[in-house]
Amino acid sequence: MTHQVALAFEDGITRFIDCEDDQTVADAAYQARINIPFDCRDGACGTCKAFCESGDFDEGDYIDDALSEDEAADGYCLPCQMTPKTDLILQIATTSVLAKTGASTFDGELKEINHFSDSTIGIEIELENRQDLAFLPGQYMNIQVPGSDQTRSYSFSCAQDSGNVQFLIKVTPGGLMTTYLTDHAKVGDKLTLTGPMGSFFLREPVRPILLLAGGTGLAPILAILEKLSRDELLDVPIRLVYGANFTHDLVELDRLDAFKDKFDFDYITVLSDKDTEHPRKGYVPAHLTGEYEPDEDTDVYLCGPPPMVEAVRQFLGTLEHPPLDFYYEKFTSAAAPAAGKPEITVETSEVAEDFNLVEVSTPGMSSGEVHSSATQLQARMALELGALELAINKLGERDIERFRNLADIANSFIDGDKFIDAVKFTEANADFHEFLFRRANNEALLAAYQNLQVVQEMNATLPGAEWIDPAIATEHLALVDAVSQNDLETARTIIREHAEHGIDTMVKALEK
Repeated sequence: MTHQVALAFEDGITRFIDCEDDQTVADAAYQARINIPFDCRDGACGTCKAFCESGDFDEGDYIDDALSEDEAADGYCLPCQMTPKTDLILQIATTSVLAKTGASTFDGELKEINHFSDSTIGIEIELENRQDLAFLPGQYMNIQVPGSDQTRSYSFSCAQDSGNVQFLIKVTPGGLMTTYLTDHAKVGDKLTLTGPMGSFFLREPVRPILLLAGGTGLAPILAILEKLSRDELLDVPIRLVYGANFTHDLVELDRLDAFKDKFDFDYITVLSDKDTEHPRKGYVPAHLTGEYEPDEDTDVYLCGPPPMVEAVRQFLGTLEHPPLDFYYEKFTSAAAPAAGKPEITVETSEVAEDFNLVEVSTPGMSSGEVHSSATQLQARMALELGALELAINKLGERDIERFRNLADIANSFIDGDKFIDAVKFTEANADFHEFLFRRANNEALLAAYQNLQVVQEMNATLPGAEWIDPAIATEHLALVDAVSQNDLETARTIIREHAEHGIDTMVKALEK
């Protein structure tokens, strides 16, 4: 029997392979010319160690040095030994580049253009090789805008087994894709798509699920709901809070209503328009109450603009028992360039930014800005030492697992002393450093950290940078190890050294 195995790499690329039930995942991967890491193929070195997000498998034979009993219990596995019993989703501890693979390209034809509202357009595309496309609900594709060499990223809004693929697109006046769809597009146009991509996707539904969507962030949520509606064994409640600016921004409500008849599902809508007569207005966190209030036994999935993501993260940090599994994706839209300035596009990441327009410029850098970067990183270090003191004795196994995962994600955007993607590294690195502040559960300390605006400083400095101090990636993991061992002194030393290496990186970026 053949099973489908999704290999999710650290840089957001996902490749799907077919694996026989008597075949190891590593063998199937190499048959598909995907070089996942290994040294021995005998279950002795642990180099290929991966994390199984979903599915059942026979773990095979290996020694404890390669995979400990605790790691196996937590869901880790060795692809060189494991054979699948069902379809699997594996997190592979390397990038697609190092695995000598990449995203696939698909040619398609525009079949439908649906103007759901003044703010939202839905498109449906028929792919020539649809049978070759597999994706996880929540992932996205890069779509090349006809007549240009630029792409825009959009999450699937359809089921995995749908004949044609569908996407929701925010109308952004002056935007490249918006201009194409409103002024030029016609049924029959040829489109090129690349993917699937993204580490925002549905995990195995074993706990109650809270879905949060902002604007066209509803798209991946719809794909997730389609998957859940096909799960005959689903026995957990699913709730959705769908936020938008105005009434006309709420789309696909009939589709949401239809899910109520398929499983234990309900949803509410929230509008930020202060003049609306809608029964729920304001911002999403204010309405996370009653059956919509998450706890540590809830899986939370959020796709929306950066302000919404940040507001929800702050709200979760105030809960006495915050959810341990919080998956989110931010998105941005591209705006028409200002006079004399190039158009800047910020693509989807895990992490997974609203319709706020992003303008990036590169003014000349002065020594004063070097001093500013150093001061901010030194201040972060001082606050982080305080957060460490407050958080270190509060962390359980799942906290450490999450902390390590955040380190791995940040490290996936660097290779030795080189940036693979400085912008995505900055975002992932911010999530890593903010973890201890949130687990410290001290609002004043968290606010002081956020007021430093370290992320904004890095975003202004690092785009285009190539060099990063090679110690940074090592220190991310070393800090997790020290915290997991409750080794306060070592953790303090790492935080201090890490700040200096961060300063060195910023200085060289500014000099360049």
